[in-house]
Parts: sequence; C-alpha cells; structure tokens
Amino acid sequence: MANNENTLSFFALGGLNEVGKNMYVVQYEDDIFVIDCGGKFPDESLLGIDLIIPDMTYLEENRNKIRALIVTHGHEDHIGGIPYFLKKLNVPIYATRFTLGLIELKLDEHRLRGDTKLVTIDSESKLEFGETSVSFFKVSHSIPDCLGIVFHTPEGNVVHTGDFKFDLTPANNQYSDIHKMAEIGRNGVLALISESTNAERKGLTPSEQMVGNHMDEAFLKAEGKIFVSTFASNINRVQQVVESAIKTNRKLALLGRSMVNVVSVAIERGYLTLPEGMLIEPHDVDNFAANKVAILCTGSQGEPMAALARLSTGNYRDVTVYPGDTVILAASPIPGNEKAVSRIIDNLFQQGAKVIYGSGSTTGMHVSGHGYQEDLKLMLTLMQPTYFVPIHGEYRMLHHHRLLAESVGVEKGNTFIMRNGDVLDIRNSVARQTRNIPAGDTYVDGISVGDVGAIVLRDRKQLSEDGMLVIVLTLSKSERKIISGPDTITRGFVYVRDSEDLLKEVNNLVKKTIHDLNEENVRQWSVMKQNIKKSVGQYLFQQTKRKPMILPIIIEI
Repeated sequence: MANNENTLSFFALGGLNEVGKNMYVVQYEDDIFVIDCGGKFPDESLLGIDLIIPDMTYLEENRNKIRALIVTHGHEDHIGGIPYFLKKLNVPIYATRFTLGLIELKLDEHRLRGDTKLVTIDSESKLEFGETSVSFFKVSHSIPDCLGIVFHTPEGNVVHTGDFKFDLTPANNQYSDIHKMAEIGRNGVLALISESTNAERKGLTPSEQMVGNHMDEAFLKAEGKIFVSTFASNINRVQQVVESAIKTNRKLALLGRSMVNVVSVAIERGYLTLPEGMLIEPHDVDNFAANKVAILCTGSQGEPMAALARLSTGNYRDVTVYPGDTVILAASPIPGNEKAVSRIIDNLFQQGAKVIYGSGSTTGMHVSGHGYQEDLKLMLTLMQPTYFVPIHGEYRMLHHHRLLAESVGVEKGNTFIMRNGDVLDIRNSVARQTRNIPAGDTYVDGISVGDVGAIVLRDRKQLSEDGMLVIVLTLSKSERKIISGPDTITRGFVYVRDSEDLLKEVNNLVKKTIHDLNEENVRQWSVMKQNIKKSVGQYLFQQTKRKPMILPIIIEI
C-alpha cells in the first residue's frame, strides 16, 4: 500500500465475491487495523484441504504497522483463521466476552493462549491509536455479542457494520442500538462498509421469536426422542431448544465436540441458562424414556464426520435414531452443501425418523442472522454515508446491495464493488479505486499452511480421477542394460488380474524406450524418466482414454 500522507484506505483480503474467510483492513497512514480473520471450508474440488484462510502476505510485509485485530463476532467465517494469523503476526485481539471465549478455544487447541494479548471490549468501549480512535455499536445477529465498528480518522469516519439484521424481538434480548447508529450517521460517515449476504431477499428478516414458537409446537407433537441439529455457535437457537425441552420435561444431551465446547463457554460466561441437572451424557440417553430426551447435535451442513451424519448411518457410538424419533434441521444449507444435507435426510428417513427440514420460511425452524433488503436499507438510511462499499457476499449480492444504496440516496459513482485485494483510497474526501495488493487463498492441510498449491491439487485431482502407475526397473551402471524389471504397480487405474496383457505391453514399451535411449547414448536419468512417462502415457491413453499419474523409478547398481 502507498504511504501517501493523510490517505485513508480500505481493502479486503477475504469476503468479497465470496461468502466466507472474512478479513478486512482499514489503514490510515501507518496505522493498520485488521477486522476479522475467518476461515472457509473447502468444496469437493479441493481434495484433502481442511480449511481455506486469507493470503496474509501484505500484512506480513507491514507487520510493524498493525495496531489491532478487531473481531466483530464469533462465527467461524470470522474467527477460523485467527490461530494461523497469530503464528505469523502476534497482534493484540479485541473482541467481546463471548467472542473471546470462542477464540480462546481455538488458541488452546493451537497452544497459543499464553502468547496472545486478548482485550475485552463492548459497545461502550473506545480505543485510541495515534490519530485514529475506534468505537463500537451493538448489532443483532445469530450469535451473542456482535458489534459494528467506527474508525474515527482525521480524513473522516469509516463504519464497518459486521454481520447484522434488525430484530425488534431478539431471543437473547440483545437489541440493535438504532439510536447510536443514527447518532453516528448525524456525525457524518465518510464510508460505510456493509455486509450483503441477503441483499437479494426482499422484506425484513423474520424475528428469532418465530423459531421459538415453532420449536415448542414440534416438541409438543413429538412422541420419541427429538434430535435438533444447528450451528453450535447459534446460542440463541440453543436457548430456544432448552426452553422447549423444559416445557416438555425432557433431558438434554449434546453431541459433537464443537457443540459441547461452545455450550460450555456460553454457560460459563452467562449467555446460556439451563436448569440444574438438565444436561445428561450421551451414554445415558437410553436410560430415559424416548419421550423424555432431546439431543442437540452438530452437522446441519452435511459434514461427513459430524454427529448428524454418523447418526443418519447408525454409526454414532452412544445414541441411535429409532423409528418414530423426530429430527429437526434448524439451519438452512449453505450454498454448496445441499447435496450432502439431502443425503443425510434420505438416510434419516430410512432409519424411520420423522424429519423436519427445508428452508426456514417453510418449516419455521430457522431464520437468517443476516439482514434482508429492508434491513440493509435501514442501515444505509441511518448512516447516510458519502461512499459505500458492499462486502461479505458473492458478486451478484454486492451488485444488489449497491442498487439498494443508490435507491436510498447514495450517489451513483460513490459505490464501489471491489474484489479481494482491490484498494479504495480516500484522500481529501475523494475516493478512488486504482490499485490492488496481493490477495487470494491459503490452504491449510493437516499441520501445513500454504504448502499445498495449484500443482499439488492438480496432482491430487489426477490421482483421484485416473489413479497411478509406478514402473520400477534396475539398470546396470556400467552397461546401462536392464538387470531386473520393469515391474509395474498400479493403484486406482486398472485391476491387475483383468489387465495383464495391457501391463505386459507397458513393460515391453519401457524396455524398448530404454533400448532406444541406449542406442542414442542417452544416460541422464531425468531424460530416461521423461521418455518413459511420454511413451507409456501415450499408449495408455490410446488404449484406455485415461491419463494415470506415471512414476518411473530407476535403480542403478
């Protein structure tokens, strides 16, 4: 980023033209503020990848300028990348009590707790960093303790809304601070940075109270055990399940590590209230009558190793879904997860369960935590920004949000639809987007971060589609003649017993290739291997129309 004096800049390292791995940066002169550091789960094309996090190259190159990592709330797409961020950049983290509790779980897992400065903030906090101060305001979302952020700079005020909706009857009584938002707007907002997840959906987001009523109704009608699958972080929904279980005199069991961990943090910090003795261990479920037990579990997005997936196939050790049990999916599938969720629903029906599933508007078991069009317009109206940047959404969502902004008075030409790495510079109250910085995806695979790139993924894809062929042969060092082999080993390509003629021809082809190279006096191993791969690859494609990975191994004695 340019070091122009008195330049206020904004850019995203994640969260633009995508839903997930949110990471945003506000910079005034030499003060850099990072907002959120999320992770995104990979799709089926990223074989073996565990997590996707933002590319932090720019932040590493400017580590001495970073003043704070400020976290708006505790969802995975906003905190999932924090341990990997901290391993490269030891920066103070500012977040609310509940959000810090979830972050601490991650830091403990990565053994980073003792090395990190964690600072608790709330909507009344004010932070001072040189010429820039930072204040906050409450917003409603599907997790407790969510904040919007205001950066007060000499150039003007920049507002980042965080994820929000306007729920006038929130289940946790954490109301959006509309009066404070209006005051911020009256004081002048140079740039508004606002989430766009539901910018395509008309109307206002339904209230969480609606879910509580439908949950009560389902609990009253259920005859067997009740399984409720939702996001572990949706403590509002968890509390509603608790209330319904109390009304129907049911005990409650928790399945899934993240569910147990998050509920423990919520109880410990006072965000979740359960009667004494209500929680039971999973292995005690069968000790109670079926109509006296409710089970909260993870897996609403079809994750193959989560509790719900294992329950659907009868592979959960302590608990079984029996005919007559009720399963409630109290979350809508994230785009891309529909197929996995459908497979689990089919399996549950085969187990004889009654399954309540589908969009939240259909079942009443889920409402979005993100504002619909009228929520977004209300935020824009309260803030009255000069410039507007839609974030946290795919391109079409950002486009619709821009149209909403223009419909409520933001001037055309003052809205910027950007991509990760695009930089918006504001100087002397004039905004321009003319440059960019490095931005992209970093892949986490096991304990390695960033080691797996496009070439490795290409090889994995080839292996998964066409398998591999290993050709081992031993050459005489002096005469360069084949002493033993070639021996051909195949995995995932053909079944050896059914393909003996094909593999025999491969071996003959290898012998011919080595003989021809000896005739030409070619002795470099690399050239030999390349010629073997080329000749064998061409032959196999002619015979099978497949391109397995070919690995020649030459032993010289």
